Amino acid sequence: MARPQSSQDNEREACPCGGISFDDCCARYIDRGEIPPTAEALMRSRYTAFVRHNAPYLLDTWAARTRPPTLDFDDAPQWLGLQVKAHLQRDDTHAEVEFVARYKVGGRAHRLHERSRFERTGDGRWRYIDGDLFD
Repeated sequence: MARPQSSQDNEREACPCGGISFDDCCARYIDRGEIPPTAEALMRSRYTAFVRHNAPYLLDTWAARTRPPTLDFDDAPQWLGLQVKAHLQRDDTHAEVEFVARYKVGGRAHRLHERSRFERTGDGRWRYIDGDLFD
């Protein structure tokens, strides 16, 4: 019989983005409200939020002009891993992050390879704008 997870277990849980532990990595942004200092940190936390089906965090970190009204996780894939390929700081308020996210749908493995665009808004927070998919 499985035992319930304790708070110590949560602290040691590996972070979906590849960090050592969720508590020391993305939890500080998703659960504790710290502001990700870079577009890459935001992108990693957004990946983790997709894995954990955290729609409020995802919507809050999405630029208002490109954000969907809601997010639905009914047909969500099973996310398997993240690899950041590049982080390009264009200027103080614009950055790009290229990544590959592996996932499974219906027992089949797939890859999402994207170059995402981010902007830092007047409140000092990075937000996801959009991205270009690679074939």
